[in-house]
Formats: sequence, C-alpha cells, structure tokens
Amino acid sequence: MEMEFQLVDPCSGDLVDGIVPLLRECADHEAIKPEFIQNTVEVVSPPALTLTELEGAMRSRIRELLHSCERLGMAVCGMGTHPFSVRPALVSPGSRYRSQIKAAGWLSRNQVTFATHVHLGMPSGDEALLVMRELKPYLPLLIALSASSPFWHGDDTRFAAFRQRVLATSRSYGPPPDFHRWAGFERFLTTMRQARMLEGIRDIHWDLRPRADLGTLEVRVMDAQPTLADALSFVALLRTLIRFLRHTRGAASQDRPLGALFWWYLKENCFWASRHGIDAPLILNDDGDLGTLRQIARSTLDRVGSIALKDEQVALHRLMRNLQEGLPYERQRRSYRRSGSLPGVVRQRCEALSQECG
Repeated sequence: MEMEFQLVDPCSGDLVDGIVPLLRECADHEAIKPEFIQNTVEVVSPPALTLTELEGAMRSRIRELLHSCERLGMAVCGMGTHPFSVRPALVSPGSRYRSQIKAAGWLSRNQVTFATHVHLGMPSGDEALLVMRELKPYLPLLIALSASSPFWHGDDTRFAAFRQRVLATSRSYGPPPDFHRWAGFERFLTTMRQARMLEGIRDIHWDLRPRADLGTLEVRVMDAQPTLADALSFVALLRTLIRFLRHTRGAASQDRPLGALFWWYLKENCFWASRHGIDAPLILNDDGDLGTLRQIARSTLDRVGSIALKDEQVALHRLMRNLQEGLPYERQRRSYRRSGSLPGVVRQRCEALSQECG
C-alpha cells in the first residue's frame, strides 16, 4: 500500500513545500518517499500476506513520519485535495520529475491531488489483465467510497471526489483499456515507447495499472484517506472482491452485483460517482437500467463479507460503518458546517491521523 499525505502548516492549515527537509530528517527511512510535488509525502508498505501484517508495518512508518514532521514544524493530513490552497506547487527534485514537467506543462504544478494506491499480487500477467477487466465496473464504487475531495481553492465544488475531475485534464488518467493477453499489453507498451510517448509503465496513470516489475495489479483510483484504518478498509475490500470475482467466473458471473459495461457507460458512472458520491445513479446494463451506488455498496459488502478473513472482516465493518455514518467527503462537509472554517477542516484531519498513529 502507498498512502499519500499532505504536508501542512499546523497553524494556518495551508500546504507546505516541505519534502526536501523531511527527506533529510528521514534519511534512514526508505519507506518515506517524495512524490511529484513538494507538498506531498508518500508512505510505502512492504509486501504483506495479511491485513494485520500490513497494518503493523504502516502504523510504525506513519508514526515515524508524524514525529519527523513535528520536529520540523509541520503536520500531516489525509485528503484527496487541499480545501483552500491556491498556490501552484513546487516540483520535487529529480530527473524523472523534470521529464514530467516537460510533458505536462502548466498542469504539472496545478494538479495538486493526493491518493491511496493498493498493489495486489498476481500469479501471471494474463491473470492481472483479467482481474483488471473484472474490477473496472467497480471503479465508481471505489471512487464513491473513498471520496475525500469536496473542496478546491476555497470552494465547495458540489463534488464528492473533485480530485477525479482535476486528474481528468491529463492524458493518461481514468479507466484503462481492455487487454485480453499479456502479449497484447506488451505490444501496446512497445508501440508507445517507439513513438516516444512514454518511457515505461510508470508514465501511465490509469485507475488500474499492471506492474510487471512488481508482479502486481495497482489500484490507483482511491482518494487519499484520513486515517490508516480508512485506507486498510479498501485493502480488505479489494482482497475480498478479487476472491469473489474469481469464485463467480463463467456461469456464476450472474451473481455479481456489477458486470462489464460499454466504455462510455463506465465513463458516465465514474463521473457521477465523483459528482454525487455514494448517492450517485449507476447505469447497470445495456438496457439502461439504473441503480444507486449505495445499493451496490451494500450488496457488494454483504457478498464479499462472507469470504473475508477475520482481520478483513473488521476492516469491512469499518467501511460499512462509514457508509452509514459518513464517508470522508461527508465528514469534511459536516466539519465545515460546524466550524465554518476550512483551516479547521484541515486541522481536524491532522488530529485524526495523529490520534490514531502518533
């Protein structure tokens, strides 16, 4: 798992371009890494076989990050966008980032967004592509459940996951195309390299991305989460959902809450998930039948819960509780209604992470 966090001033709540001094402070901690922009820090886990193992590793790493930031006069916050900062970001040092500036131009300093990424180990390239195809209909569900970016540049955007709309301005974000064999995916990469459109798979930012170098399928669609427990709930959901999809292949696929869709219908579903969050309408099939993401969420959680391991069940219960009591974007809006202060929203998110892992 990779959790991106905002580096913020503990008093003003505004973003701080603090990654360079933080990396010096954390020189002995390889799991604390830079990202493209200097107001972002990424905490990376080791490979883990269980959710309990993953939680232990991430908790200690986040604790070290919090202590290091405190020594430097910074705080750490988990949200998909910053609520009120308008200043263009500084790009982190490094040759790869300099190349990205040339490719992205103005966007490189203004796509100030933050995400949670989960890598899922795959036995083969063909299986990774099959799981990628099977997960695509569930992208709107992941967008809605993880949505934590309702505010942008001081305004309530009326979106649950405005981060999705910011990233949509770039060329390589969004749902991936379908590939049915690994050889076809490799041909695609070869063509793109020969055309000098990319150097490698890391230059593509699809919501679902095969990583041959790691042996994983990377799920990249989720907003940054306010706490480790919130992030772990998505690891549990993805692990159990993949088991469920494997159990319902072939004739049993009719038992799935969501099936494959024409690409434009999926695009519409993703948009409305980012707009309305868990209460978004959802195109279910080619006949134009509609459901709601809340209905699909409950159905999916009920089905995968029956095959969850004990530690995964605890994490899924948290996701169900969030569904009932308030998802991250709803909690942010509730906090703003109470305080009338966007800096107060930031400070509350900082406190939640500090209380959990500090």
